[in-house]
Amino acid sequence: MPLRTRVAAALVLLYTQPVTNIVRLTVDDVLDDGTTATIRRGDPPSPLPESIADLLRAYIQSRQHLLHASSRSSQWLFPGHQPGQRMNPVNLQVHLPEIGVPPQRGRTSAIQQIVLQAPAPSAGGTWSRYAPGDHPR
Repeated sequence: MPLRTRVAAALVLLYTQPVTNIVRLTVDDVLDDGTTATIRRGDPPSPLPESIADLLRAYIQSRQHLLHASSRSSQWLFPGHQPGQRMNPVNLQVHLPEIGVPPQRGRTSAIQQIVLQAPAPSAGGTWSRYAPGDHPR
């Protein structure tokens, strides 16, 4: 499977971001000191697991061999065919199901997994007094 698609799928699943956000990333959003790689999705940058960092490093290196010369010099992580333009998210999104990552369901599953791993909310919070049910407005 294409390296670009694998990187996009990893970022969609790891950060539960829609493809429209993933294609907005630039090469400058990937911070790599050789031992630790992070990606700027907020402040502070998010650490990348080593396997994903290696995949991203290989992808960034492979951008030198893109078909369109204008894409090679682009700062977009996923450059488009037009000079200075990012990839159209639809062009990337159609390839994800081909490798077994349906974007919406993949994101939903990743979010559900994060929720299962997140710590339980404090018992003293305001939601502990929330009365479930249908309430008139």
